Amino acid sequence: MLNIILFGAPGCGKGTQAARIKEKYNINHISTGEVIRGEIARGTELGKSMQSYIESGRLAPDSIVIGMIRNYLKEHRDAAGNIFDGFPRTTAQAEEFDRILAEDGESVNVMVYMDVPEEELVKRILLRGKDSGRADDASEDVIRNRISVYRDQTAVVADHYDKHGKYAAIDGVGSMDEVFDRICEVIDANR
Repeated sequence: MLNIILFGAPGCGKGTQAARIKEKYNINHISTGEVIRGEIARGTELGKSMQSYIESGRLAPDSIVIGMIRNYLKEHRDAAGNIFDGFPRTTAQAEEFDRILAEDGESVNVMVYMDVPEEELVKRILLRGKDSGRADDASEDVIRNRISVYRDQTAVVADHYDKHGKYAAIDGVGSMDEVFDRICEVIDANR
């Protein structure tokens, strides 16, 4: 099974590239952000509890996110692989994720980090916010807070996978095709 983590700050293009990777490699795409937003849209208890985290740009509690991932993997055991977009976000999530995969004799093949400068990220998210209507995409202060939280709490996950020889950084600036080609080179080298 091919297990890829697509990693980078908010606005780097993970969702866009994950959709293309899903199609090319015929693997599942799981975006924790989409799962959480879906819960909010349906008005579930989980969604209600997560609303304040999303609006302020804070990360979801590890226990909830890990539970969603564990359930997802159990429901999709027959998949050819998975691309994880926005997970894991903390070292604790990464360590638990590794344990969950190991229970089924699986592991992460590679973490692909999409490197994009902060000013480009802010510009992209503000532009996206005009179309999406998402409150967390319309405020520059909230966007910068999300990027700061990412740098302070999430970027350390790259260190975890780097220590295990499963980390690769690519330049996330360029056309969608250029970035996609860079990602595919890394995936193909780590299959």
